[in-house]
Amino acid sequence: MIEFISGTLVSKNPTSVVVEANGVGYKILISVTTYQKLPSKNENCKLLTYFHVREQEQTLYGFSSEEERSLFLQLTSVSGIGPKLAQGALSGATPRELKKAVVLNDIKYLTSIPGVGKKTAQRLVVELKEKFSKETGIPIAELEESYSLETFGEENDTFSESSEAVLALVSLGYSRQVATSAIHRVLKAHPEGLAVSELIKRALRHT
Repeated sequence: MIEFISGTLVSKNPTSVVVEANGVGYKILISVTTYQKLPSKNENCKLLTYFHVREQEQTLYGFSSEEERSLFLQLTSVSGIGPKLAQGALSGATPRELKKAVVLNDIKYLTSIPGVGKKTAQRLVVELKEKFSKETGIPIAELEESYSLETFGEENDTFSESSEAVLALVSLGYSRQVATSAIHRVLKAHPEGLAVSELIKRALRHT
């Protein structure tokens, strides 16, 4: 396992970076949370990593803190949640916010995170609430209804249009909170959904 990579930050965007170490350029996928903590390009950068190997796919994921990496691994331990979706969840909330929402059974908050749908939110609550309660010291909230893992089904492990729009706004210089709030207001007015480009245009009117 590659524990961390330290080197020169060659390029960066809200979803990935390239770090040069000993003459080799490593492409590393990151969350928006990590992106906001990166140094300027051409400066030294150190990222904790997780090396994901799956058949013909080999991907490096990077994290700015051990807390974020640990939460990433906990999320991917949940049935049906892969690295991309876990990274999307980390882009939409801080580790503390995410754990608190799971413990308190706050489905509304969890589904406001880019990439997290209702079924995924329910699965997170069922499988991680006890562990997160012990870590945070927050008492477990009673479930409003009974959930069965068998009823959850599979969920597409890709970023939704809303998550892409949030990342685009962040790349334009808006904070994650402002971007997420703007996207939510647009989607509330257009529950039928919009194309990413149109979603971004309308969201800019709310920032």
